[in-house]
Amino acid sequence: MACLDVDSLSQFETEAKTGRGDALYNLGLAYSTGQGVGVDFVAAHKWFNLAAMRGVDEAKSWRAQLAREMLPAQIAEAQRLAREWLSMFR
Repeated sequence: MACLDVDSLSQFETEAKTGRGDALYNLGLAYSTGQGVGVDFVAAHKWFNLAAMRGVDEAKSWRAQLAREMLPAQIAEAQRLAREWLSMFR
């Protein structure tokens, strides 16, 4: 996987706000692997969840894999954050 820089992350965040599934997925990858940001499974799960909702099949696999490493409270927090994000950028 290529290393993501701050500009790439910023671009993904901008594109994610328009609902682009690939941008949502790339943010999930960044947070799950620590590419350009610190590893944050809650944030990664949120982004993969949103990408899955936009039809990105790979996001479903990553989300499931992360969920096996997370506590139920962490998954609930990620889901809450995804709902919050949707309410702001739907």
